[in-house]
Amino acid sequence: MSKTLFIIFIFIIAHSIINSQQNPHSIIELKNSIKVFNSDESEPKVFLTIDQNSNKKKTGLAILYSLLLPGMGELYAEGYDSGIYFTITDGILWTAVLGMNIYGNWLEKSYKSFAQVNANINLDGKDKDFFALISAYSSIDDYNNEKAFERNFNAMLDKQKFYWNWNSIENRKTYRRMWTSSESAFNNIRFAVGGLILNRLVSIINAVRLTSKHNRKIDNHNFSINVLIQKNINYEDEIILNFKQKF
Repeated sequence: MSKTLFIIFIFIIAHSIINSQQNPHSIIELKNSIKVFNSDESEPKVFLTIDQNSNKKKTGLAILYSLLLPGMGELYAEGYDSGIYFTITDGILWTAVLGMNIYGNWLEKSYKSFAQVNANINLDGKDKDFFALISAYSSIDDYNNEKAFERNFNAMLDKQKFYWNWNSIENRKTYRRMWTSSESAFNNIRFAVGGLILNRLVSIINAVRLTSKHNRKIDNHNFSINVLIQKNINYEDEIILNFKQKF
């Protein structure tokens, strides 16, 4: 048994030397790649082999990882030196999305409160179109008079439900600036979300490229080592070592 352990140790050392010019693999991966077979007890023999293909990366997993978090596909393909930039970019974009959303909501609350005080409006049941509309007209009377002049009676609003009347032109202009700033913040979120999508697409392409490169490297340096310990005709232990490598 001690001789068998010795051969296994030599086998692991040989595997490490061969892989020294490739990407290093963990001890767990090496342990899982070694298969030990025992025949019957009358003729004990140990056969060991390394399945180099088990170290290949799956393109589907690389795509999934990059889709979830850009850069993780590159990490899976052992190329995080380029993937780290996608991860950093994703963090910046998410920060921008959250920041602009918080800022936009704060501005929205501010301009609604400002309109409530300075235009005497009731906030209940008002949609975004209404808050855009009141920035362009001093009062509901001005708006309805314009629609009546245009003979667009269907566009006229119920004065009881949609009443507003700015106490000064300057306050209406101030409100419009506040409303415009809020809308700009929300519009910028769309650009940031587009950046998040684009960042994932580029990361996926890069991860697939690195995965293919990694697998080609394994194919071009494929090797196999077979170690067989058995009894010869003199009932002495005999070690048979077969080594094949493809360049």
